[in-house]
Amino acid sequence: MNSSDTSSGDPANMGNDDKIPVMKHLLSLPVLVAALGYLVDMYDLFLFSIVRISSLSDLGLSGDQLLEDGVLLLNLQMAGLLIGGVFWGILGDKKGRLSVLFGSILIYSIANIANGFVESFTQYAILRFIAGIGLAGELGAGITLVSEILPKKIRGYGTTLVATLGVVGAILAYVVAELFEWRASYFIGGGLGLLLLIMRIRVFESGIFLEAKSKNVVRGNVLMLFNNRERFFRYLKSIIVGFPIWFVVGVLITFSPELGAAVGVNEPIEAGIAVMLSFAAQAVGNVVSGILSQYFKSRKKIMGLFILLSFGFTLLYLLLPTDSVTGFYFLCALLGFSNGYWTLFITVAAELFGTNLRATVATTVPNFVRGAVIPITTLFLFLRSGMGIINSAILVGAITVAIALWALYSLQETFHKDMNYIEED
Repeated sequence: MNSSDTSSGDPANMGNDDKIPVMKHLLSLPVLVAALGYLVDMYDLFLFSIVRISSLSDLGLSGDQLLEDGVLLLNLQMAGLLIGGVFWGILGDKKGRLSVLFGSILIYSIANIANGFVESFTQYAILRFIAGIGLAGELGAGITLVSEILPKKIRGYGTTLVATLGVVGAILAYVVAELFEWRASYFIGGGLGLLLLIMRIRVFESGIFLEAKSKNVVRGNVLMLFNNRERFFRYLKSIIVGFPIWFVVGVLITFSPELGAAVGVNEPIEAGIAVMLSFAAQAVGNVVSGILSQYFKSRKKIMGLFILLSFGFTLLYLLLPTDSVTGFYFLCALLGFSNGYWTLFITVAAELFGTNLRATVATTVPNFVRGAVIPITTLFLFLRSGMGIINSAILVGAITVAIALWALYSLQETFHKDMNYIEED
């Protein structure tokens, strides 16, 4: 790796000028458009969790099919995220961050609108897969662009803004789903994406990327992540750190109706409310973790704290005797708060790699973590038959937390790291 001490800001625009007020940096068009893009991204991503039961019931499914076919649809969406993550990441490093921001939002907006017209489970499955491919590019490209155009002293605030508005998208999905039936909710999500697409016409490219593009540097070569032992394990550990977040989302929140019944809650749990509360709390967690990391000048310490909180709240959620709906929803909110290190997780992934691989990493890492829902939910369902739904959730949760803490411990602290460097082939 070849590292330099040049500024992490955008030399073509605003990155080097520390005299410009912080808020002017954070409210610049690229930052706002990246943040709003992630809002629409999260709206679509979690709308399915909210309308899973109502949409599948409307298509004629019932009973155990709501859980089993719901897992299948979720896994197909996550498979799309895995494939799309690789595609968009490579494109972002080869052609630029903006190419991803335009292409990804166009695909998932059209898929969202088409979701509102489905008449069969097969159609639903195909479109969730296509939507997953489109959704894969939004977060990584947005975080990469924001990381490269902001000065290093405040880039943590910029990425926190992006991730926090993204969480607001999940809350918006709940509100819209409460006000409209599930088909209209998909139409609204697609329409929001197309409106945002128009806003992106005026966004400028990262100066750091343009500088790397002007040099004879290999960009977006995904094989570089595997042809160097140290770089490969750095990449793998970057992914593993996020596993507890998507265990909480993919198992504890998505299947909260079934888990609520298993722990003895005296009324049915609505998945939409669980999603809304958990992501409202995650918005708070994103802000708190971002501020704490800036105050303590450390990403790793705060991420470790939130991972431990996640496991503690998981045990309370699954083992604390309660028949209260209110109490159960409060535990969903605590789980959401502990997921608030998502911002730091993506920021660290972007900071750990050079400009010529940054978009590839920042786009694939969160999508591989999202895709980890496939083995996580598969293991959860497999263990459920022998251990019961509660014990299987505890065991899977413990595994994700243990390996995440191991990975985090051995990663480099990136708080003070400059962004203008490349990875050597």
